[in-house]
Amino acid sequence: MQIPSDDPRLLQIDLRADLVRLGHTDRSLAAAVRRGELDRPRRGAYVSAAEWAQLSSEQRYAVRARAVERQARTEVILSHTSAVPFHDGPLWGQQLEDVHVTRRDGLTGRKERGVRQHRGQLRDDDVVAVHDFQVSAPARTVLECATVASVESALVVANDFLHRGLVTPQELHERYDEVMAHWPQSLGTPVVLRLADPRIESVGESRTLYFLYRSSLPKPIPQFEIWDGLELVAKLDFALPEHGIWLEFDGRVKYERFLRPGESPADAVVREKLREDRVAELTGWRCLRLTWTDLADPARLAARIRALIESVARATRRAS
Repeated sequence: MQIPSDDPRLLQIDLRADLVRLGHTDRSLAAAVRRGELDRPRRGAYVSAAEWAQLSSEQRYAVRARAVERQARTEVILSHTSAVPFHDGPLWGQQLEDVHVTRRDGLTGRKERGVRQHRGQLRDDDVVAVHDFQVSAPARTVLECATVASVESALVVANDFLHRGLVTPQELHERYDEVMAHWPQSLGTPVVLRLADPRIESVGESRTLYFLYRSSLPKPIPQFEIWDGLELVAKLDFALPEHGIWLEFDGRVKYERFLRPGESPADAVVREKLREDRVAELTGWRCLRLTWTDLADPARLAARIRALIESVARATRRAS
């Protein structure tokens, strides 16, 4: 999968050396920056100031990463966190201060301001081309992220890549077992691989799955299907059938993504409520909806879920 050539992350970058050859001087470039015509994603690299101003922080990080790759004095590929945006993946929870590159000459990497060079053996299938530069392949990117990011944010990347079919669970496990199990800072990688699930559809769902694991709550079934005869009524984000409850992550993107033609977000909310009522009618289960705010207070959320499980259990015992 290639991001389109007009994607903001592929914003044109002009290096100082190239601009000087075209007749610019350091003084004229500084003046262009002051006038608001040019901006500098990093020292020695220039972009259109108007276009730069429209970019999100994640898009700016991708542009900085490309500038680092172009300015490198040895052959490198964009790797770890810096490869994620060029597979169109999510950067939630990733540290965006440093650009990560892996040297192709096998020599020891070094860390400088804003750049972390890595040394690693690169197989042919570890590298893919994205337009005119190279990045870590999806499987390697997931495993690299697990060495520089938290388990939670690495899981977000893993689930996204798995869900979109960029990599398979088997490929991740095989690549890890071959050599990456012995990488430095890879102690959290087995947890990422154990939790990774191609059924998870969003950042919010990945974070919910990790929250349930960290809170020692029952393991859920993602994308659990509810049928009424031959009609598929719903796919539940997370079902706990043995406890008679299900969990839904409510993010704004969720409603926007599934809007039907001519439908407003308010219409989608009403439709979702009717869907919830139908599921409850068919199963007798109770629903708990989670938001970003809930995930920010995991102890309180875990207590709510345990209380709901106990409430359902009490009601079941009374009914018996």
